[in-house]
Amino acid sequence: MNAETLGQHVLTAPIPQGDTPALAADHVAAYLRAHPGFLAERPELFASLAPPVRVHGAVMADHMAAMIVSARRRTAEMEAHAEAVLAAGRATGFIAARVQAAVLALMRAADPVECVGEIWPGLLGVDAATLACEEIRPRWQTLPQGTVKTLLGNRTVVLRDQPANAQQLHAEAALLATRDMLVEVPGASPALLALVSRDPAALPATQAWAFLGHALGTRLGET
Repeated sequence: MNAETLGQHVLTAPIPQGDTPALAADHVAAYLRAHPGFLAERPELFASLAPPVRVHGAVMADHMAAMIVSARRRTAEMEAHAEAVLAAGRATGFIAARVQAAVLALMRAADPVECVGEIWPGLLGVDAATLACEEIRPRWQTLPQGTVKTLLGNRTVVLRDQPANAQQLHAEAALLATRDMLVEVPGASPALLALVSRDPAALPATQAWAFLGHALGTRLGET
């Protein structure tokens, strides 16, 4: 019986209850003999294997080299992931501070609509901030019925790159819309806050924007 036939026989035969570790090891060994490319096709498994104590020839040396390459790749991936997490954390903390400043300015403002259009862009680090609603309001962009639902769906915040309907939402700031952020503004009529920026990094994805929209809706409801 050759190695492949033995491997198939051992692999398909059920392991009896109470098998010894040696018998289970025989099943694994037989399978690997029958499928010599198994580990080569799955290099991530090398990270789970213990390296040999001594090198006995080129095959063992190649085995260790593969383990080293796999470990280095995994380390690089972990470092990249950690850096991305840290960068996201820094961006989130930065935006949270900007949102806090914008909410404080809104609370002090006698005219919340003017605060959004004139003060918020500087505080939030964006190029423009616009209010849009499905009913006619002075200094608001007027949207067709159903537009807010179409744009937001069941979400409170939508981040978009190169928005197709920038003119409808941002008016004269449409040419700056490399990226925009649409934020639901709770109230009697469907409405949203549209932020626009030439720099995509100025509008990272974070739930701080949802808080901003709720704060704005509350303030507008008081006027």
